Amino acid sequence: MKVSQTGLKGVLLIEPRVFEDSRGHFLETYQEDRYARAGIGGPFVQDNLVKSGRRVLRGLHLQNPHGQGKLVQVLEGEIFDVAVDVRPGSPTFGRWTAVTLSAASHRQIFLPPDFAHGYVVLGDGALVSYKTTEVHTPDAELAVAWNDPEIGIDWPVADPVLNERDGTAPRLSEIPESRLPRYPA
Repeated sequence: MKVSQTGLKGVLLIEPRVFEDSRGHFLETYQEDRYARAGIGGPFVQDNLVKSGRRVLRGLHLQNPHGQGKLVQVLEGEIFDVAVDVRPGSPTFGRWTAVTLSAASHRQIFLPPDFAHGYVVLGDGALVSYKTTEVHTPDAELAVAWNDPEIGIDWPVADPVLNERDGTAPRLSEIPESRLPRYPA
């Protein structure tokens, strides 16, 4: 597999090795030792599966405390996947990076704990699978406005389909720093 650093330190793009022939294809979507050697730490404790329709945007989400590292892949369709550094004190605080993930490319993205995560569906729909390093903890949930002008994400969809929570999430600057994860000193 090939692992590449994105524009945010620790957010990694993974391109698994795919074996194709006339019958179809085979790939390993996760192998603990190999991923650990690449800096993708677990243990992973929860798997999630999300089906979304055309133009659905989910995010930007994180948990604090109980930050979740996430290993994200697309099983059907295509998404524009975004990570945002929301750790006050980080040299990249408020910056974002994005990759396009699809069932056809088999690429994955790893986000360390304490980064906000979101994605928008490109095309008719998508089935997204992701592993997390911490279980879902509703009391620790945070959302950041998907269209926060101070972050300035260049989303490829002009009028996404949002739920109420994502549509009314505060800007990053409106969230008290005490609620955000800390950057290691």
